[in-house]
Amino acid sequence: MILQRNGKYLANSETLTRSSIDHIYRTESRRVLATLIRLLGSFELAEEALHEAFAAAVKQWPEEGVPSNPRAWLVSTGRFKIIDRLRRDAKFDTLQDQIADKLENESVDPADLADDQIEDDRLRLIFTCCHPSLAQEAQVALTLREICDLTTEEIARAFLIKPTTVAQRIVRAKSKIRDAGIPYEVPPPPELPERLESVLQVIYLIFNEGYAASTGDDLLRLDFTDEAIRLGRLLNQLLDDSEIKGLLALMLLHDSRRTARASADGNLILLEDQDRSLWNQKAIEEGSELVREAMNAPSVGMYSLQAAIAATHARAPTYADTDWNQIAGLYTLLLQANPSPVVELNRAVAIAMKDGPEAGLTLIDDILTRGDLEKYHLAHAARADLCRRLGRHDDARSAYQKALELAQLEPEKRFLQRRLMELNE
Repeated sequence: MILQRNGKYLANSETLTRSSIDHIYRTESRRVLATLIRLLGSFELAEEALHEAFAAAVKQWPEEGVPSNPRAWLVSTGRFKIIDRLRRDAKFDTLQDQIADKLENESVDPADLADDQIEDDRLRLIFTCCHPSLAQEAQVALTLREICDLTTEEIARAFLIKPTTVAQRIVRAKSKIRDAGIPYEVPPPPELPERLESVLQVIYLIFNEGYAASTGDDLLRLDFTDEAIRLGRLLNQLLDDSEIKGLLALMLLHDSRRTARASADGNLILLEDQDRSLWNQKAIEEGSELVREAMNAPSVGMYSLQAAIAATHARAPTYADTDWNQIAGLYTLLLQANPSPVVELNRAVAIAMKDGPEAGLTLIDDILTRGDLEKYHLAHAARADLCRRLGRHDDARSAYQKALELAQLEPEKRFLQRRLMELNE
């Protein structure tokens, strides 16, 4: 309530209102944008409407108070301002008047929208940003910008590319959505598995870039891991699918170790050396329950299997107690579900822990001989570690040096350099 027009009560009210607007922007702006995209049929118009709506809120709410349904107010205000702007522009372009008529006649009152309709709009936006006709780098950039609200500069810093490159990818993606008439909708059931796979891949890419950045000075990008988990939770709320549960479980279980994975000075700490008392038990419990649900589904996919592996690690009170037999078996199933050299490499490491370093080294040498992972630094690092354990120090040095030449992340480079120094002592 505003008690004094020019006194401290008004100032306090304005401060509280601005704080409320900031909070609503953080929690509601992506929902508002998703609905505006549906109502206006255009990313560009929706983004302009979102900006206009919050500008109006900053001006009006300190005087009038925060509305009882701020989300609906913002949608309604943004839509009205865009239609009004199109009407003004119609003086110079009759097409604008036609567009304004169409928007006004087709749109319902946003105040009448139920929460489940708003959430459906968010789901539509996710599937639109991750449409398989878009290049994967465009899917990632568009998802981070439109759903996660990261700036082009933040996305560019994460992937060590120029902001102009990110902006171009986003512009091209939006143009393709518009020009190709890509529908703003959740795909029909027959198309859902293929389209859902694209969505899950993008979310997992975002998580991985935060969990183990491909390049740069920092091991972790917590803003990326947090956003990926948020998107996973949203999908899990909106769709009942075992692979969504599997992916969310996988992210939660990996993220549960975030505080134990690096030292105070940013150096990498391997799983075997981590302080397990620092692991987030709440995230482990939530992830483990999701794993149980996913593994009880009629079919089990690759995210569920990876989550089951992560859950096996999480259950072990110490590294020595790890059930490597179980992990090797799960990797064998994963290799059948998703044949790839990286999965094959991980299985080889698990077999080395189960049957001894010689058994694992034979498998890794076979992979490298084929040339599949010749440019993958972790393959050479794994080979180096097994050679070190076998006392083959010259081979270990050579493999560590190769891994160091290929590594891009500074904490990993420092770790490999330390291993080389230890061998030279």
